[in-house]
Amino acid sequence: MTNFLKAKWQNLIMANYAVPPEVLAPYLPKGVELDFYQGKTYVSLVGFLFKDTKIFSVPIPFYGTFEEVNLRFYVIRKTGNEIKRGVVFINETVPSKIVAVVANYLYKEHYVSIPTRHDWKSNGKVKQIKFDWKIANEWNSIYAEASEAGVPMAVDSIEEFIFEHYYGYTKIDDASTEEYNIHHDRWNVNEVINYDINCNFAAMYGKDFDFLKDLEPDSVMLAEGSPVSVKWKRNRI
Repeated sequence: MTNFLKAKWQNLIMANYAVPPEVLAPYLPKGVELDFYQGKTYVSLVGFLFKDTKIFSVPIPFYGTFEEVNLRFYVIRKTGNEIKRGVVFINETVPSKIVAVVANYLYKEHYVSIPTRHDWKSNGKVKQIKFDWKIANEWNSIYAEASEAGVPMAVDSIEEFIFEHYYGYTKIDDASTEEYNIHHDRWNVNEVINYDINCNFAAMYGKDFDFLKDLEPDSVMLAEGSPVSVKWKRNRI
């Protein structure tokens, strides 16, 4: 299958919140079910870097490297004996208006364009990763301090549940959903030592998620990332 997009995803921070399933139900596309880990459903606030982005193998001039911040939750689709594990995005934020417009036009995604930036530091043993975005005239941020050395994810761990999803599902309308395939290697993860989250959830994601501002995440993770490809073909289900 032809790749629509290729890029490197680097230093993915995920702050994971256990939320009641009824919070996610209105956003659930047709044809998929909520995915549970040890009886809980999760949303993740995510910050990471898109690097060397190409559309149909063509580099994007001036806009090939950029930050993305998103809020996502986890689903499964059962087709015969196969279970596809995927994600649904509440919203995706990038700095480029062009990237946002193209994604929204072609794929009915939920991208918005606002200012973003990042700051990375390392002393060889510990790295400090921070992503910032500006909403309602204020800078928000997600920050993680973690060990420099990455290690493989444990089987059946919460890290595996959060990171190992290879399908995306977009709610086109109440009657139709689009499914697309994402490919990347299994990531190494870095042990998080400290973190800080400053997010105006209501301004970013709406009143349904405002309550997250008063919650501590169940977990905060950092993955090293890898090259990623997103297939052009999308299945309407």
